[in-house]
Amino acid sequence: MSWQAYVDTNLLGTKKVTEAAILGAQGGVWATSSGFELSAAEQAAIVQAHKNPDETRSSGLVIGGVKYFCLQADARSIYLKKGADGVILVKTQQAILCCLYKGPLQQPEAAPVVEGLADYLINAGF
Repeated sequence: MSWQAYVDTNLLGTKKVTEAAILGAQGGVWATSSGFELSAAEQAAIVQAHKNPDETRSSGLVIGGVKYFCLQADARSIYLKKGADGVILVKTQQAILCCLYKGPLQQPEAAPVVEGLADYLINAGF
């Protein structure tokens, strides 16, 4: 399956994720939903966020031009929130899933989708 198919089918196709991108763990966008733009600085910050979760917890992240505050961060998963919207970032061995959900969707609906795909990719060696 192509990386774009993971975005289109496994993430957006669930209707629990509004926008999504798959980044390489070393940087670069592998696939993205239509219209979801991440600047080079945002991509670098996402990669760095998993390396330094303490800083991410204190400063939050800008995703798609919007500043989100951090609810939770560790070496695998980062949960961000602003108003009714949120972002879930999950790192696998070689990739980072960046998934945005917009209200009325909520984090408990989106998280199992994103974490489940990350588990699948990890088990597949990615």
